[in-house]
Amino acid sequence: MSNERRGGSRRESGDGQQPRRPARSGGQSGNRSGGQGGKQGGKQAGRQGGNFRGGSSAKSRAQANAPRRRPAQSSEPARDVHVEDGVRLQKVLAQAGLGSRRASEELIANGRVEVDGQLVTELGVRVDPATAVIHVDGLRIQLDQAKVTIALNKPLGVVSTMDDPKGRPTVADLIRNREERLFHVGRLDADSEGLLLLTNDGELANRLSHPKYQIAKTYLVTVEGEVYPRIGRELLKGVELDDGVAKMDAVHVLQQIDGFAMLEVVLHEGRNRIVRRMFEAVGHPVTRLVRTRIGPIPLGDLKAGRTRVLGRTELGTLMNAVDL
Repeated sequence: MSNERRGGSRRESGDGQQPRRPARSGGQSGNRSGGQGGKQGGKQAGRQGGNFRGGSSAKSRAQANAPRRRPAQSSEPARDVHVEDGVRLQKVLAQAGLGSRRASEELIANGRVEVDGQLVTELGVRVDPATAVIHVDGLRIQLDQAKVTIALNKPLGVVSTMDDPKGRPTVADLIRNREERLFHVGRLDADSEGLLLLTNDGELANRLSHPKYQIAKTYLVTVEGEVYPRIGRELLKGVELDDGVAKMDAVHVLQQIDGFAMLEVVLHEGRNRIVRRMFEAVGHPVTRLVRTRIGPIPLGDLKAGRTRVLGRTELGTLMNAVDL
C-alpha cells in the first residue's frame, strides 16, 4: 500500500508546572522574589540580579528544548511501510493508549500519524510493533509497554546508586515497589537533591547520557556571598577546573539577601559535581543545590522521595530531544 510523505513539526509539550523552590534554611534565601515584594524582617527582600546567557551553549539549550521540525517534503517517492503479516495500525495505536480503534482511525485519516517517517492515511496499513517507529502529531509513541521511564525527586542524603557498600540510603530504596529493573540516568551527589530519571529503556538512557545530544539540565542553587554580574559572565565564558574548562549555558540571579544568593543555572555538562565545583572556582561555595529540570522534563511539584511515571506526551518530547 502506498503512503504519502510529509514534513511537519515535532512539538514539545511541558506540563506548565513551576520548579519547586528550596525553603529558607540556616540563613539561606528560600523565596523567589521575581516580581513580588517579599519581606524579610519587615524590610524589602534583597537586591535582584540579572539574566546572563551564553553564546553557543545557550543556543544548544534552546535547540534541545525547542519544537523539533521535520524536513520539508522530499521529491523522493514515498516508501511502502505496509507489513503484510503485521498488525493493523489503528490497533497498534489503540494498544499504545491513543484511544479507541475508532479514534485511532480518525488520527490516521486526518493525516496525524507517521510510520518510519512516512505519512499514513490509509486504514488498511499493517505494521510490525516491534520495529515500527510511529509518531502522532510529531511525538514519538512508545509501543513497548514493558518499557517505562519515571521521574524521581531525590532527597538529601540519598546516594545515586542502586547499592551502597557503606549502607547509606540509595535510589533503589525509593523504588522498591517497582517490578521493572530500572537504572538511573545521570547522578546527583548525596548533598544535592531534585530530579533524577530512571528507565529500563537502554537506548533512551544511553542517548540522554551521551554528550552528542547536549541535554540541558536546570538547577536552583543557593550560594554564599553576593553574586555580581562579572561572576555570571565568568561562568558563561568558562572557568578552569582540574579536569578542564566548564561553561554554563545560562545564569539567572533570582534573589540576594543576608549574604546569600539564589540563582537558576542551566548547563549540559555532565561531569561529577560540576555545578558545585564551578561556583567554588569563582569564590561562591554552594549551600544548597536542587535539579529542577532535565531537558523538557520538569521536577514540578513532585515531593521528595516520590516518583511519577512519565506520561505519553512527556515521554514523546524526551525521545524527540534525543532523536528517537
